[in-house]
Amino acid sequence: MIIIGQGLAGAVLSETLAQRGLRVMMFDQPQDGRASWMAAGLVNPVVLRRLVLSWRAPEMLAVAAAFYRDLELRYDTTFWHPMPLVKIHPNGKEAGEWRNRMKDPEIAPFIQEGPVDMPGLDRLEKGFGHGVVPRAARLDVRALLTAHRSRWIASGDLEEAVVGKEAVHLGSDGGEVLGRTAPMIIHCEGPFADLESLSPVRGEGLTVRIPGLGLKCIVHRSVFLLPLGEDRYRLGATYAWQDVWSGPTEAGRVQLMERLDSLVDGEVEVLEHWAGVRPASRDRRPIMGRLDRHEAVFNGLGSRGVLLAPWCAQHLAAHLLDGSDLDAEVDLARFAVRP
Repeated sequence: MIIIGQGLAGAVLSETLAQRGLRVMMFDQPQDGRASWMAAGLVNPVVLRRLVLSWRAPEMLAVAAAFYRDLELRYDTTFWHPMPLVKIHPNGKEAGEWRNRMKDPEIAPFIQEGPVDMPGLDRLEKGFGHGVVPRAARLDVRALLTAHRSRWIASGDLEEAVVGKEAVHLGSDGGEVLGRTAPMIIHCEGPFADLESLSPVRGEGLTVRIPGLGLKCIVHRSVFLLPLGEDRYRLGATYAWQDVWSGPTEAGRVQLMERLDSLVDGEVEVLEHWAGVRPASRDRRPIMGRLDRHEAVFNGLGSRGVLLAPWCAQHLAAHLLDGSDLDAEVDLARFAVRP
């Protein structure tokens, strides 16, 4: 197999195929705006804005946790950090809605009512109490991709190169890219892909230092605050559907800092202001499947890519290798797309 693109989709798919005994060759060239390398890595099975489970959350969460933990063992490092998410209620109405949703048997296993005894929460503005999503996590996406890239380059299975359309050649027996041949070429270019079904979204965030806060959980109140250790936190994120390639903006920085100021008092040092372009699809579902006999696509993971990628990679592998049908909700045929 040949995979074009080493974002989260390409990395997870390459490991999935390798685990099935396939030889995989990857091509990738780092580009500005890559969402995967900027991603905060939040894993949250609950859509907090509407208080519903995200798409197929129970299955996705189980597959993701198993995949990333197994990958940690193979790489002898740590990227998967389970930790609860605390949702601070800004008003009584939202607090009441949270308690009401706890009666729903579908979402009840995924949400609890606070208080929860976690370090650092006493320094935060708690509004009208808080709810807890106990099965949340943070994936250190940058650490995962760095480790993956290093290993695959060292083994000769990842070549740093830009692959344009003119470099992809298909024949009766397979495809060829920059002198390498394979029975299947899979496009994992994320927001850089030329797919009509993509609706790229720019997300901005900050890496900040808040001395002495000591949070051991993820916190949400209009923004997410994710602990990284050593008083460092990821703060985010914004959403913009216009001028998605503009990079970090002053407006985004001001918006994030204003929301942080309403959450925590004390000294805050901005260490990094980052932006990435998420490869979201028009209907917010992944995009995968065959473009033709020897060419396929894996894209559209959007803002929940960390949660979706392992299940989607396994589902695509089963389709390409075993002939399993693609789920209609992820099948690219729903858009009738072409590269």
